[in-house]
Amino acid sequence: MKTNAAWPEAQNLRDILPEVWEALQVKVDRMISQIGSKSPHVAKEDGLYDDMRIDWWTSGFWPGILWILHDLTGGEHYKDAAWNWDEKLEQASVRQNNFHHDVGFQYLPTAVIKHKLTGDAEGLRRGLQAANFLAGRFNLAGKFLRAWNQDKIGWSIVDSTMNLSILFWASEVTKDPRFAQIAKAHADTVVDKFVRADGSVNHILSFDPATGELIESLGGQGAGPQSAWSRGAAWALHGLANVYRFTGDDRYLRAAQRVAHYFLASLPEDSVAHWDFRAADSLDAEPRDSSAASCAASGLIELASLLPSAEGSLYRQSAERILLSLTQHYGTWDRPEHEAILLEGTGNKPAGQNVDVSLIYGDYYYVEAIAKLLGWEQRIF
Repeated sequence: MKTNAAWPEAQNLRDILPEVWEALQVKVDRMISQIGSKSPHVAKEDGLYDDMRIDWWTSGFWPGILWILHDLTGGEHYKDAAWNWDEKLEQASVRQNNFHHDVGFQYLPTAVIKHKLTGDAEGLRRGLQAANFLAGRFNLAGKFLRAWNQDKIGWSIVDSTMNLSILFWASEVTKDPRFAQIAKAHADTVVDKFVRADGSVNHILSFDPATGELIESLGGQGAGPQSAWSRGAAWALHGLANVYRFTGDDRYLRAAQRVAHYFLASLPEDSVAHWDFRAADSLDAEPRDSSAASCAASGLIELASLLPSAEGSLYRQSAERILLSLTQHYGTWDRPEHEAILLEGTGNKPAGQNVDVSLIYGDYYYVEAIAKLLGWEQRIF
């Protein structure tokens, strides 16, 4: 296993955490000039992030990184680089666009965090507009948020668990319980229908949109309908921990723990998840997904913070092992020309898209997890 030359073979992340944070600031400062006005999603072999359209679901993660760095360092250049992203999103929303269930991913780390940190009224307005849009996608019969657009009227996906935070936030700031009611109803469907008894999760479920009856599980970005897509588990783990933070309902906590236990039990020796835990009888040749690892690590830290220290220590220590491995074996610290932070992400292997690449959401959750270990308390998701 290759160890990045920038780091000694430390046994504990805590031993190098200050140095990691310093290196992250250097890295993100360089990324600001490299990325410029691009909306990054994927960086392939050349190390250059692409420039996706602004309504693509990943458009909030780069500014989210910048807002975290601003909050923890006070650096004005981070705020300046992040400031107008919610405005760009809003401009796209009044043109023909493809916004859908992932507006939480887009507006939480832009408009919502902007309002939280600066009191900006436009950020508040835009965040509430996104929450209204997401609430409008709720299917009452099936108690789920509709995924995507076009003909997928009865589809719902586990990823949406992460978008529920914008609904809970909207309820808090407006004192209107409808947003939280919708969020809890969808979370109940995640617990009842998406999370399996063993803690693995379904990616896509198809419902009859008129009756709400469950029709079938679809493989989606996992290896098959009954497989165990690792990033889907990370979405559920982190998302249900967030729901518990907002509601205090133990049902969501226990479901998050069940997914966490399955995820941790399925990890390979270096603690960085393969893209699907059931992709093959032997996973040795299967690609990893560093984005699943970083999202799960952040969710595990969230779980630990919500539990008594003795119970939560398992999750925190597991998160630190994952983050240490990502830092030592999957980072681009010794490649200043590379525009991303983490290597070996897997986007959509069944479709043959973005395998062994850098993914901006993998970078975001790595930064978010490190920030939490440093005491960052301004939760976005």
